[in-house]
Amino acid sequence: MARVCEVTGKKPITGNKVSHSNIKTKRRFNPNLQTKRFFLAEEDKWITLKVSGEAIRTINKNGLLTVVKELRAKGVAV
Repeated sequence: MARVCEVTGKKPITGNKVSHSNIKTKRRFNPNLQTKRFFLAEEDKWITLKVSGEAIRTINKNGLLTVVKELRAKGVAV
């Protein structure tokens, strides 16, 4: 499960590629994942997370410490 956001849980979904002649073939829609380093000031250390664009906005809005606490409550090692 390499293409999964650690914060939101987003993962690839499937759909159809539709040609001009309306022929449908299967394809994958991958999430916008980025490997990003965040500085956790309360613990004075850097953490690396594989997060989606939406998760980066969530971290900016709610704060890194809040998001890390929620991840640890779920049992994710951060």
